[in-house]
Amino acid sequence: MAHQVTLQPSGHSFSVAADATILEAALDAGINLPYGCKNGACGACKGKVLAGQVDHGGAQEQALPAAERAAGLALFCCARPLSDLSLEVKEIDAARDIPVKTLPCRVQKMERLADDVMAIWLKLPANERMQFLAGQYIEFLLADGKRRAFSLASAPHADELLEIHVRRVPGGNFTEHVFTAMKERDIMRIEGPLGSFFLREESDKPIILVAGGTGFAPLKGLIEHALHIGVKRPMTLYWGAKNRAGLYLNALAERWAAAHGIAYIPVLSDPDAADAWNGRAGLVHEAVLADHPDLSAYQAYVCGAPAMCEAALADFTAHGLPKEEFFADVFSYAPR
Repeated sequence: MAHQVTLQPSGHSFSVAADATILEAALDAGINLPYGCKNGACGACKGKVLAGQVDHGGAQEQALPAAERAAGLALFCCARPLSDLSLEVKEIDAARDIPVKTLPCRVQKMERLADDVMAIWLKLPANERMQFLAGQYIEFLLADGKRRAFSLASAPHADELLEIHVRRVPGGNFTEHVFTAMKERDIMRIEGPLGSFFLREESDKPIILVAGGTGFAPLKGLIEHALHIGVKRPMTLYWGAKNRAGLYLNALAERWAAAHGIAYIPVLSDPDAADAWNGRAGLVHEAVLADHPDLSAYQAYVCGAPAMCEAALADFTAHGLPKEEFFADVFSYAPR
């Protein structure tokens, strides 16, 4: 039997199925509650039950002592409602509300998506999760004290593994290591989540997403999050690459278009004869302008090289896009 949960002080409400925890149901409803480990050990998801009854599930004693249970507190990653509930909890409404953590991780899986693009899935310790907003990034903390930043390609609801896409940069020490020496089960250290690039869910404006190369990665996380929480706003994805090989997850973008109505426009800047390309060609942000000469009613999320992001900002705002509706994740080969 499903139960209704109402949050205070926001007044937000959502339904919790019999087999779901309060946290799972909240995240599925697009409501960001704080969490850390998701297994009842850390206490980050603690809140107060103002009315109703819960089953505390696997909440561990050190995270939720008996005195706190008696006072009405619960760990929402473990608690399941036994009735309709009113809960007091601080909701996360911006990146600043999420704690930045430094954590070890293991390289769980590697997959070559193109000759120069590697997907890596990172696994955190069993008692840890990294809460993040779709589109944010992490930094690898290297042994020489340097950092390397990569956007998360995974969506927040799928946080068992953290997915990143790494493009090989000739002469780049870290990316050369990824392609020549990194192997599954290697141990790394990361810090995150970082960045202010994430979906502004409070808006009802149609969304234009523009990716250059591996700028597709954070947009993948953003789109999968939007689909998961049931965002109904029209979304159009423009993906720019030099040639067909640069559209390294083209089939995934085509599936989004077929199954969910997300408009998808791939754009190649320098297709070669082997590509037999009959689609859009040129600069990806110029394809947006050709289709949308008036951008005053839109939000734009742009990810890629600095030159592309800068040109998009200048040209989009010149075509009516409010500057405050332009969000960018600028890829450079140094810490952001």
